[in-house]
Amino acid sequence: MNFKGYIFRLLFRILLITSTILGLTYCIYKDYIIYVVLTCLALLYLIANTYTFVKRRFVAMDDFFEAVKYRDFSRWFPEDRGPKDIRFLYAGFNEINRTIKEINSKNEAQYVYLQKILEMVDIGIIAYNLETGDVLWSNDSFSDILDLPSFKNIRFVESRKPELFNTVFETYHREPNSISISLQNESIKILISDTVFQVDEDAFKLVVIQDIDNTLNKNESESWKKLLSVMTHEIMNSIAPISSLADTLQFNLQLAIEQPKENSLELEDLNAGIKTIKNRSEGLLKFAKTYRSLSKVTNLNLQRVRISELFNNIQLLMAPSIEAKHINIEFKISGPKLELDIDTHLIEQVLINLILNAVDACKNSENPEIKVIATQNSNRDIVIKVYDNGTGIPQDILENIFVPFFTSKATGSGIGLSLCKQIMLLHKGRIIVKSIEGEGTVFSLVF
Repeated sequence: MNFKGYIFRLLFRILLITSTILGLTYCIYKDYIIYVVLTCLALLYLIANTYTFVKRRFVAMDDFFEAVKYRDFSRWFPEDRGPKDIRFLYAGFNEINRTIKEINSKNEAQYVYLQKILEMVDIGIIAYNLETGDVLWSNDSFSDILDLPSFKNIRFVESRKPELFNTVFETYHREPNSISISLQNESIKILISDTVFQVDEDAFKLVVIQDIDNTLNKNESESWKKLLSVMTHEIMNSIAPISSLADTLQFNLQLAIEQPKENSLELEDLNAGIKTIKNRSEGLLKFAKTYRSLSKVTNLNLQRVRISELFNNIQLLMAPSIEAKHINIEFKISGPKLELDIDTHLIEQVLINLILNAVDACKNSENPEIKVIATQNSNRDIVIKVYDNGTGIPQDILENIFVPFFTSKATGSGIGLSLCKQIMLLHKGRIIVKSIEGEGTVFSLVF
């Protein structure tokens, strides 16, 4: 709308100038000397006014383009004085400046954000001009890995360490390559890759390096710690009930030796106890061997086992230590002939884990109780459930309990349940959990 007003005012001035020229011609023709002088003065005024009117716009635009040329977007044009059309033009210039400043501000914030991220990573990154060697950007990790001070041109490295310069900067690594480099009389292995990119007329090379030795050492150390934690957890889970049962047998045997008349020794019970200790010890040895490559196990030592037999072994092993803690434990089977094709030692390990977790969950309950029940559902799947009336599992961590090394216990290792899940997967089964805080938890092993 303002543009149309400007055109109208410009056309009006041109019309006035044209009319004045026609009037001047008429006065000259009639020889009106006085009117000729007055008309000439009016014509000069109109030409000067039109020139000033047009010039104001071009001067304003020239000032704006000059500011753009020198990237001076901080300049402010006055919007509250001068002709209306100029004020409108200045308002447009100011709006453009504000928009460009906002874009620059956002780009600068993103650049700083990206720069901080790249500075924090332990991967070395450098970008430099292929022709001049000037460093466009580099993070501290690059200098730390190669044991170099900060430098602005890669020729600095060439003068200090020519062999390193040739390997890192002169040789192209289109695909990630593992190479060894010598630093301070020792050799380290790094993973290196690079790419070339174009910015305007200049070509740049981006080089990325990673210290493989350091990463492998960290991972190996963490793996050893986790492995030791797992083995300790599982071994202790089996040794504790074995030790408890052995103490009970020794106590009974001692009484029979010291007071044979009052305390007769039940050889059948002694034999069953020793057999249970033997079986569990063999299971522990098998577990130690199996865990070493659990993720690769494809062949299980499957046997047809009656669940009643499985429960008898677990009950004989676990009941003494659990009842000593004043916790009632009960084993039930819906049918005495229920059988499973399982690796007995591994499934025993799963049940021991679940029962010990149940003990820990309900130890502070008023009437602590654990139930281990075997049933067959409508799909003919055999399901073994371990119930407890303990504290329950909070809903916010329920979905994470099978994640390896996740634990909510102060002294837990976070591997018991993840190991149970892996063993069930090996048996092509499932482990399901349902829990209500304050009421209890049930774990279901579905075969």
